[in-house]
Amino acid sequence: MDFSLLLVVAVAITGLIWLLDLVWWRPARRQKLVAIESGTTEGVDEATRERAMKEPWPVDYARSFFPVLLVVLVLRSFLVEPFQIPSGSMRPTLEVGDFILVNKYAYGLRLPVTHTRFVELGEPERGDVMVFRFPSEPSVNFIKRVVGLPGDTVRYEDKQLYVNGEPVPKRLLDEAPATAPGEWLLEEQLGEVSHRIYNNPRDPGPQVREIVVPDGHFFTMGDNRDHSNDSRYWGFVPEENIVGRAFAVWMHWDGGLPSFTQARRIH
Repeated sequence: MDFSLLLVVAVAITGLIWLLDLVWWRPARRQKLVAIESGTTEGVDEATRERAMKEPWPVDYARSFFPVLLVVLVLRSFLVEPFQIPSGSMRPTLEVGDFILVNKYAYGLRLPVTHTRFVELGEPERGDVMVFRFPSEPSVNFIKRVVGLPGDTVRYEDKQLYVNGEPVPKRLLDEAPATAPGEWLLEEQLGEVSHRIYNNPRDPGPQVREIVVPDGHFFTMGDNRDHSNDSRYWGFVPEENIVGRAFAVWMHWDGGLPSFTQARRIH
């Protein structure tokens, strides 16, 4: 089940219980205490007072957890969300086991669960590393680099990327990098962003004829060009599937997903 949905439900339930206690149940407990006090001339001891005003356990738990859950919901839905990289499709930029932070407001604020954008703050740019929900399976999150914007013409032929008819500049850095045997390490200049990519000179890879990116969609590719399931295979990313822009690696963990983090995996 979608963690966002579970979080929204948890916030709604705990908030409702807390509100009901503030409006009805707590005043009822006070009235009960007043009735007890009015029925005796000797006063009410502290133990009796505490029993009369004691919160039921659901109220106690709701009061404790609601503020925490609300803060987590706001942070995760509108500000920053952590993700884990389980695959090598974005190497050498992102390695398997990297934990990244994703800016959730870079491309506008979206409601949790429905993902409807209600505040427009920006749009993806060429070169951005973007997290999005996989078009054919929205429950799965993908991370790729934005290559083509709405209206762009994109072509990928003989390992050369072309945007609007112009070859994207790149230069060879290493023909035999120790971190990726059999690959070539290159530096590519995509818009204002300079980044590194891998290419396998012995793998012909997919060829993409000249296509135009539709309005409201984006063309994405992995930096590990010959080992990435991206727009070359399944098409464009709709604007409504965007999650946010990756902006930092906050830790690396080779042993898999640590038990102390709630970071989700992206491909």
